[in-house]
Amino acid sequence: MRLLHLLWPHLLLRLTRTRWERSHSTPFPAGPIVLGGQPWTNGSVLDRNAAAGEMGIRRGMPLGSAHRLAPEAIFLDPDPAADADALEAALERLGQFSPGIAASTDPADPGFGRIEVHVDGLRALWGDEPTMVGRMGLALGGILPGPARAGIAGTHFGATVAAGLARDHPLVVPTGGDAAFLAPLPAGLLTPDRDIRGRLSRFGLERIGAVAVLPRSALVARFGEEGARIHARARGIEIVPFRPRRAPERLRLRLPIEPAVSDIEPLRFVLRRLVGALAAQLTARGVAAQCAHLRLTLDPTFARRPLPEGLELVQRLPEPTAEAEAIERLLTAQLERTPPPAPVAALDLELLDVGPAVGQQLSMFVPQAARSARLGWQLARLAVTYGEDRIARVEITDPDAPLPETRWRWLPVDSGAKRSEGFEAGEGTRARSAGAHR
Repeated sequence: MRLLHLLWPHLLLRLTRTRWERSHSTPFPAGPIVLGGQPWTNGSVLDRNAAAGEMGIRRGMPLGSAHRLAPEAIFLDPDPAADADALEAALERLGQFSPGIAASTDPADPGFGRIEVHVDGLRALWGDEPTMVGRMGLALGGILPGPARAGIAGTHFGATVAAGLARDHPLVVPTGGDAAFLAPLPAGLLTPDRDIRGRLSRFGLERIGAVAVLPRSALVARFGEEGARIHARARGIEIVPFRPRRAPERLRLRLPIEPAVSDIEPLRFVLRRLVGALAAQLTARGVAAQCAHLRLTLDPTFARRPLPEGLELVQRLPEPTAEAEAIERLLTAQLERTPPPAPVAALDLELLDVGPAVGQQLSMFVPQAARSARLGWQLARLAVTYGEDRIARVEITDPDAPLPETRWRWLPVDSGAKRSEGFEAGEGTRARSAGAHR
């Protein structure tokens, strides 16, 4: 898995300053600043500037204690609703790049200001990882103040450290290189526990690489469960499961097409990129999808007759899958059977009914056909291409029946294809999707 961490240090204070400059005619206050409320209120410090930090004020400290340390500091009231709305808007904008976004929108959460993006399979859509980060930064302009620090790695811990060390450019850790990247860094990064950090220093374990070579049992014996986590972090092993903010049962990406195209072949090229990106996300999470929902935004500029704003295709899959080629074939077959009536300006693909992938025990000595070549997939593709009324399958009902014609029967083949027109571009389609699963 490849994870991108975007970090805005002191985001709460940045947002407060932005609102101040928009609503006040006076400049933003100088000197020590504490954000969280007035000293006499029952609250804690949410953020502070560097001048207040030099006076010993830390996040989470009671406001009264902060006032005693810095009575001359300026205490500002927060606006948690506005802060949450700003981050929510940023998450919606990043959702155009990846269906896997994770972040806390609670300003009181210590992780507020850090966004995690699942970037597996997105190279074909947005370019290499540094280019992708640059595009995300441009998309977030005007939503969150200032540029973010960006770090990409294979684990949550590695990406967090990379983002913290990054400055003007993204810090990209090569695939599989988390342990090598972390090895020369201070061992104190491995744990938030001050006591354990002190003990590591007393043992002479100054660098993460020195901790990584120790046996796991030795760290567990010394530090308990935290020792096991330290061992995993030092060796670049993931211990924090990625939990996207959106429901895991739905993955969605949209890609505009400029200029709009009407031929099937360029549409198939764009569709292949979308399916490949979503399939890579499924594979990285160990899940599979049971339904594909494709929406085409039509360009009616040169149409000779009134047209709907879009075309909607729903394709149930013969079995849960994360194979891009199998999904693409069925959707392409639908497009070839009924081409769009006007040039297409955008493709919006959503994979539904996502759940844990089911394994299959294979024979050791018998060659196995690829999943996309299995009978169910081929029958569904034929039914989409030629019509469900022309394709059928045989079921043996009574092999010992005296009359041959009563030993079997014809059964229809359900292609799982559904088509509708006139959807409003950009709107949700849960009702239509739910009807496709009955």
